[in-house]
This record gives sequence, C-alpha cells and structure tokens, in this order.
Amino acid sequence: MNDVPSGGESASVGFRSDQLDGFRIGVTSDRRSADLIDALKRRGATVLHAPTLTMADKVDDDPILADTRAMIDTRPDVLLATTSYGIRRWFEVADAGGLGDELVEGLADTTILVRGPKARGGIRAAGLNDTGMSDQETTASLVTKTLADFPEPKTVAIQLHGYTDEHQLDRLRAAGHRVLTVAPYRWLSPDTSDARVERLIEAISGQQLDAVTFTSAPAVDALFSTAEALGRLSEVAEGFRSAVLAAAVGPVTASPLISLGIPVIQPDRFRLGALIKLVCDELEQQRVTRINTRHGPLELRGAVVRIDGKRAVLPPTALALLRTLVTAGGDVVSRAQLAASTPALLDDHALEVALSRLRQTVKVPGLVETVIKRGYRLAL
Repeated sequence: MNDVPSGGESASVGFRSDQLDGFRIGVTSDRRSADLIDALKRRGATVLHAPTLTMADKVDDDPILADTRAMIDTRPDVLLATTSYGIRRWFEVADAGGLGDELVEGLADTTILVRGPKARGGIRAAGLNDTGMSDQETTASLVTKTLADFPEPKTVAIQLHGYTDEHQLDRLRAAGHRVLTVAPYRWLSPDTSDARVERLIEAISGQQLDAVTFTSAPAVDALFSTAEALGRLSEVAEGFRSAVLAAAVGPVTASPLISLGIPVIQPDRFRLGALIKLVCDELEQQRVTRINTRHGPLELRGAVVRIDGKRAVLPPTALALLRTLVTAGGDVVSRAQLAASTPALLDDHALEVALSRLRQTVKVPGLVETVIKRGYRLAL
C-alpha cells in the first residue's frame, strides 16, 4: 500500500548545520512530519510543510471493536501486520473496549506475518510473535509471501494501512482466502480552509522549491488530485521534471510519480534517516552551482548566493534572473531571454526593476553587466 519509513534519523546520516543552507524543501507527510522537518531545518533548510493527507484516528471506535470481535470469534489462520502504529492503536482500542486479553488469546495460534521491522516491533509489544517478514517491506510483497506460503484457502486477517489498497485484498480473495480486516486509522484529505497544499502547488509550479519529500503513495496521489482540481496539474508535473527534486522514501511511494514521467530519487533502505541523507547528498552534490567571477567565486545554492564574503537570500524573480546569467557562463543574455526565465513574464520596465533589485540584494557592484543594445551578462 505504502512505504512507511521506520527508524529515526540515525547517527550515520551525519550532520552539518549549513548542509542545506539556502535550500527550500516541501514536506508532504503528516505522521512523523515533525521528525523530518526538524532534521531538515537543523541542517539549514527552509521548509514548507503542507500535509496533502492527514491521519485521523477514528472518532468512533465501534467499527474497530466490531472487527476485533469478529477476529476473536473466527480465530484467523493468518494475520498480516502492516504498520507499527496500526498494530499499537488496534490493541489500545481493544484494551479500552475490554477485549485486549481476548484478542491476544484469539491470535495465540495464528501465523503472523509482518511487512517490516517496525510492524514486527508492534506485534512483539503486544505479546505476540511473528513467523516471517515480506521481502520488500511493502503490502504487495507481504501478500505475495502469503500466497506463496499458504496456497490452500485460509482465513486471513489484515491490519489495514490508513489508505486501503483493494487490489491486494482482491488478490487474497481470488486465491480463495477468506479476508477479515481491521482499520485502526485512516487518511483524510486536507480541510478546504487549509491553504498549505495550494501554496505548495504554487511553489512547485513556480519552481520556488528545490525538493519535495514524499513518504506515502496516497500523499502523492492527493497532491496531484488537488493540482488537477485547481487546473495546475501540468504545471506541477513540469515543475518536478525541470527544477524541483522529487524524493520518495521507497518504490511504492515513487510509483505514482514515475508513472507521470517525473524523475524520483529514493534510498536503498526505506527509512526516514536514509531519505534525509539522500536528499542532503543530492542537493549538495548536484544542486549547488559554482562559477568564478571577476569579483571572486560565486556559489548559488537554492535561494542563497554567496560571493565576495557576502551571503544573500534571493526572492523568486531575482533568483531566476541570476540562475539564467550563471547558466550562460558569461555570455550575453538578451532581454527577451531573461524576461522569459522568470516566474511571470516581465515587460522591459519590470525587467529593469527586477535587475536593479538583484544588484541591490547581491551588493556586489559590477557583477551583472549591461551590454548596450544586446542584453546582460555576468562579469567573469
């Protein structure tokens, strides 16, 4: 169903307080977003948090208790545990409803398979033991393992993730298994009064972010569904294809991005710490531009320019202009080319004003030269 990052930010990730200085990163996750945001900010990044889906505990626990009673009465042959949080919440609700001991007893002879190490931890915390784990830490691979291990029809219970992948349930049913489910939590679309997702869409479309992180496939789908509803789907997709780095925690999360032709980076291990390290490495190694100018080395990293001992944060239009001039490598860039490189097309007067603001912000006289009747260039 999704890649759920397990394990916190490990010591192996490394740390420098200026590692992400100048970079602007969008975070789409709700659950555990505080860990990710804190890690990015401590490394110097500016973070735009816009949870495209929020996780809501069900206000009414009666459906969970009803599903629990069904499992106690049925005593399933197999239990598939998908997430640590889901297992913990399930047993907490069962305990509060007076069914905790009966649930543990009802699962005592059940073969338990887990999707990953975090789900294993949740099972063991409940006083139970599993007998196996999926190969790829995905629900699809967990179902594949179940079908391989149990070719004959069984009663299979599954703790659902917040976003139900009906295809995986259908695979079990098609093989003749009776399927019981429990959904301890669920995903909700953002409230219409929450403008953060719209701001995220605007920032991606205007290429005002350097990277966006994703930790679940439903969050990806929700972002693009919202963009489509706003009539900005093609702009968002183009923003990712041209300038904004898409970073996913694993292959399930990356899949809907890849299906849209969007390049995606993903760590080898589906862990939050591994995702943080990968984003740091990619931005530092691939997204920092350096060029020697007549006024000293210039470094452009995200929205920050460093030159001649000075550091300046550039607004979107000034940043677009400087990027175009740096990319030209000292060649003359015409007024029309410069105007077309900015988030909004500029007329001659607006372009002059924007270039003046760029010069004032950088505070290095002569860095941007005017070439009469031809355009502008960087002084190299």
